[in-house]
Amino acid sequence: MNPEERAKLQTYLRERLGSKDLEIRQRPRKTDSAEVYIKDEFIGVISRDDEEGELSWHLTVSILEIDLEGDGED
Repeated sequence: MNPEERAKLQTYLRERLGSKDLEIRQRPRKTDSAEVYIKDEFIGVISRDDEEGELSWHLTVSILEIDLEGDGED
């Protein structure tokens, strides 16, 4: 993904998810995907899919079981 594409996706996701702290960062050795962070916490990977002339992006979010274990507060 080029910088312009990442910027457009970042703006879109910030608006849709309501997080101005969301950031899409280039991956070191990959050009078809980028990493998604909120502040300095890794959230997932967004991948570019250009199949049969249809361009789309897929966001894969990683949730660890330990992340779901809170202190009982909502």
